[in-house]
Amino acid sequence: MPFQTQVLTQPAPAVAGDFATHNPVATFPAAEGALVAASGGCTVGAFGWVQPDGTTVANTPPTSTATAPDGFVHRNLTGQISSFGTEGSLVIPQGFPVTLFSAGDFWATTSTAATPGQAVFASLTTGAISTAAAGASVAGAVQTRFVVASSAAPGDLVKLSTWNSAQ
Repeated sequence: MPFQTQVLTQPAPAVAGDFATHNPVATFPAAEGALVAASGGCTVGAFGWVQPDGTTVANTPPTSTATAPDGFVHRNLTGQISSFGTEGSLVIPQGFPVTLFSAGDFWATTSTAATPGQAVFASLTTGAISTAAAGASVAGAVQTRFVVASSAAPGDLVKLSTWNSAQ
């Protein structure tokens, strides 16, 4: 989040990682306080994988597996500005709590054009979101349980959903 350089007549609909609706949500089954950010931190608004130790969460799958992510990293305001002069951060520092949502409706930034009903893919190197037809092959990414629920251009916020393909 860089320093504000423009003023729009309408506020932004959300920040990546926010809830998009009041539909029910479900979290990855873990004990209270069991999931924490892995070494290097965990990015909010992206997908996360629980690592083999069962407690750390990273935006990459364990080792070299190409499994679907365990959940979506919601914005619980645990990202911290840790570098002097930085204006904002969506990174949860190592050891801080992470909640992974396996179901729900969320806002995320897409790297591709998105249309309602498309499947959501998670990058195997960053957990970032891209979209394509269900069953398609996306280089360096794996299909998730989520679908696109709103239209968006590359780099814009898009609604992701496990409940409905078009909201």
